[in-house]
Parts: sequence; structure tokens; C-alpha cells
Amino acid sequence: MTEPSTDCRPKGHIWVEKIEAETRVSGCYRVKKKKLSTTRNGNPFLSLILADKTGELPAKVWDRAEDLSKLFREGEVIEIAGQTTTYQGQIQLTVSRLHTPSETPDPDMFVETSPFDTQEMMRSLRTILNQVKDIHLKALIDGFWKDRKFIDLFKNAPAAKNFHHNYLGGLLEHTLSVCRLATQAADHYSSLNGDLLITAAFLHDVGKTREFSWNMKIDYTDEGRLVGHLVLGVTMVDKKLMSLKNFPEGLAVRLRHLILSHHGQYNFGSPKEPKFLEAFALHLLDDLDAKMNGLNRFMERDRQEGAWTDFNRMFHKYFLKSAIAATQETDEKKETKESRQGLLFSPDF
Repeated sequence: MTEPSTDCRPKGHIWVEKIEAETRVSGCYRVKKKKLSTTRNGNPFLSLILADKTGELPAKVWDRAEDLSKLFREGEVIEIAGQTTTYQGQIQLTVSRLHTPSETPDPDMFVETSPFDTQEMMRSLRTILNQVKDIHLKALIDGFWKDRKFIDLFKNAPAAKNFHHNYLGGLLEHTLSVCRLATQAADHYSSLNGDLLITAAFLHDVGKTREFSWNMKIDYTDEGRLVGHLVLGVTMVDKKLMSLKNFPEGLAVRLRHLILSHHGQYNFGSPKEPKFLEAFALHLLDDLDAKMNGLNRFMERDRQEGAWTDFNRMFHKYFLKSAIAATQETDEKKETKESRQGLLFSPDF
């Protein structure tokens, strides 16, 4: 991962992904979480989750916790020094020095970006969308593609705040992946309307360009919390449809349903559950891509010693890390990683 040049980086800064046990650590890190608590003896201490674009690390401040807590808020960047130890099988940092940076932090240090090239992903997505033959759906796709303001947001937006594709460019990466899966599903199941499924795969998360904000950190906008990306997405599609003449109302209704139902269940935030084949397929493909990305990232970043990960609260289980637990990538794993990247951009995938 490229290490940015920035005045906020103290000499000797260590990226989170490279921090090991029993290591002296210094650098600028964003405070992802902050909690002031007391020990059983009544002494105050700070529990922090520190992060840069390569990962996150739990930390404790035992001395002058109340005074130091007043210097910063959750979400801000602090400059620290400390020593790592191992606690319950995981690396934890004990902070010995803490202050606010004297220089303006570079956001590139703290917000992760997609590992794939943006322009390559855009070209691959355009190749898939060019397969759509229905003149009405094609016109709708073009309406979004030619909207430069939308495209600028779409290329940079995250797909989530926490679990999956939660980094800049994540929305584009996720959308491309779901579109590729939709192409495969339509080829495999002749009963699916490929044009409708691919179009919906492209549009299903467009509301996330308005649901999230991203600068130093990824967070929800007010309308993201109050309305949500499913409803925002339908609103955006309806606005484009207003400029298209003779767009079939039945087709428009199906597109709205595809967007509103793609989370699959009411308790997962869907206003509607899938009620036709393409909607059911979109939900499954979206869910598959989100979980594969999220779980892979969880396993890659797990710091638990041994073959099993730490307990995953979302899935309520431990996961077998297998070869991911290796500290060094073998040549075979590197080749596999490169081949996967090639598949992502291959128009024949």
C-alpha cells in the first residue's frame, strides 16, 4: 500500500498493518472510538481504537486519562507514542505520549481506498452495461453515466461504513462485482431477464452517493440516516425517468422494487421483500458479494494467534483462517491474487 508523504507523519510512523507485539510505536492515527472508564480502584483510563488507512488497533491510556481526553474528540487525529503488548491473544497499544498534531493531517493517511484502479473498474463496468439491449434501460443507464456530478461521487464513494467495501472506491468496486455476478447468473438461468438484472445491479446502491460522507472518515449524512440509500436510490432513478419519454411504467415499477427489496428482509432494512425472480437474484448476489468482501477483510486483519479468528460478533462464530494466517505471502498466493485482479477486469469473466 502506498505510503503518502505528509507533514502530519512524525518520523518513524508505523502503519497499523505493520505493527507487531512488543514494538515501540509512534505516529498520527485517527481516533475511531473513544471511551473514558474507571478501573475497579476508581482510577480513570481511556480505551481507544486507533486507525489509519491500513487498519485499526486497540489502545489504552492509563496516565492522565481525564486530562488527555479533553484534548481530542472521537473522529479526530492524534499524534501518539507507545508500546504494544499482547492481551488475550491480540495486540494492544499502551500510549505513553499523546498530543494533537501541529500540522493539518492528510486525509489520505486515514481513509482506505480500493486496491483496484478506478479507471480500469469504470471501463470494465461500461463494458458490462453496453451489453444491455433494451432501449429504455439503456437510456436510463446513459442518463446516469453522462451525469458528471453523479459519476464523480460514484467513483469515490464507499459502499458501507463498517462491514464491506468500507473504503473510498468501494461502491464502484462492489457495483462492478455485482454486475459481473448478474451477467453470470443471467447466462446460467435462462428465465432471468438479463437486461433488467444488470441494470438493477448497476443502480441498486446509487443512493449511497448521498447516504455517506467521506473525508477524514466515512460517516452517514443526515439524509442517509433519515431516509437511507434504498429510498434515495429510487428517488434518483425517478428523477432520471422524468427526462425519458415513453419509459414503460411497468418497467419503472419493477426497477423501483428491485432497489427497494435488494436487502431481502424487513429486518435488514428492506421496505419490501423480493417478489419476482430478478429481485430475488439481485438480493442474493448483493448479499454474496458484501459478505465475501467483509469476511475476507475480517480474516485478513484478524490479529488472533493460531488457525482461528477472534469471535465475529456479526456472524456469532469463529472462522478458520487457513492459509490467510500466514505472515508471508507465498509466490502461489501472489499469483492467485494477481489472477483474481485480472478476472475482475476481464470482459469475459
